[in-house]
Amino acid sequence: MAKKDKIKAEQEFLKTYSSEAFEKPSVAVDILVFTVEDGRLKVVTVRRQEYPFKGDLALPGVFVGMSESVDDAAKRGIREEAGLEDIYFEQLYTFGEVDRDPRMRVVSIAYMALVPVEKIHLRTGLRSEKTELTDVDEILGSKEGIAFDHRQIIECGRERIRSKTETTSIAFNLMPEEFTLPELQKVYEILLGKKLYKANFRKKVAELISETDHMTSGDAHRPSRYYKFKG
Repeated sequence: MAKKDKIKAEQEFLKTYSSEAFEKPSVAVDILVFTVEDGRLKVVTVRRQEYPFKGDLALPGVFVGMSESVDDAAKRGIREEAGLEDIYFEQLYTFGEVDRDPRMRVVSIAYMALVPVEKIHLRTGLRSEKTELTDVDEILGSKEGIAFDHRQIIECGRERIRSKTETTSIAFNLMPEEFTLPELQKVYEILLGKKLYKANFRKKVAELISETDHMTSGDAHRPSRYYKFKG
């Protein structure tokens, strides 16, 4: 079939095609914003203002609009639900268990970001009672009600962080522009959930960092040099 005839045939097909031929699930995005505060890995959470799971802890999230991409929905979701903007996300996983939402069939695409705590300025969203930073280990170890399958999503996010911390420079997303090696090692240990040997750690990160001319004051300890991430 010639290309011109093929295009015409497809246009004729689309004129008569019924979008009601198949059932359609709704699509949502759920958003994980991780940070480190007080030596703990934390995630942005909200208290739901609406049923189902009214009053329960949940991740910020929204349904994807018919005229927006899933990436745009993620940006809108974190803005509406937690008041955060200009955050770089990566897709984590798609969650599609049949009964994950009691209202209807909903497939959720989870997004993940690591953000320094000083850049997180939370405010209560449009559909939540409260927005806060919650300790990840407390969420995963708690019997408190967590909305939908969000406990599973948070656990998946934590495992992704651990995996990427071992193989990439993701930990530097949580660091200020300049940092000491003990500060950097502490963040690595929090993300990995284990203690690291100082010599092995410094060898591991040596190619990722460069020295600065700045030193800590040394008021209470020996002065430490500040470093910068090469990337």
